[in-house]
Amino acid sequence: MYAPADADDWVALTADPLSVGAVAAWVPRPDCGAYVVFAGTVRDHAEGRAGVTSLEYEAYAEQAEARMRAIVEESRRRWPDIGRAAVLHRTGVLQLEEVSVVVAVSTPHRGDAFEAARWCIDTLKATVPIWKRETWKEGAGWGTGARDVEELLS
Repeated sequence: MYAPADADDWVALTADPLSVGAVAAWVPRPDCGAYVVFAGTVRDHAEGRAGVTSLEYEAYAEQAEARMRAIVEESRRRWPDIGRAAVLHRTGVLQLEEVSVVVAVSTPHRGDAFEAARWCIDTLKATVPIWKRETWKEGAGWGTGARDVEELLS
């Protein structure tokens, strides 16, 4: 997966590994003095579940990508000085420590970069139709929890 050469938004849902380094190299712009890159990784536990060994992400791709684009668009409305914004999520089976999601934002000042990136990841987690199947030492199970993006945008 390659960064867009001629665009300031990078939205992707992919089965390919996510490169935090590639996102960090793409997101800066000359007019932006700050950027924040957030990466979520697979950890060895979940709420009430010790010994997680892997996660499997499945998505309603058409809707997930549309909602991810809506998150970037809304972040630009809330923080008009955003230079570049990336919202990337992985699908498929991921092992411990693999990157499952990357959000990055560049802005002229650090406060806006932190706020916008946090809002993007929180909104993605709450609204994008991506489901996670956890495998742990005592079993496996799917989790849901996505809400309509309009709830968070209002």
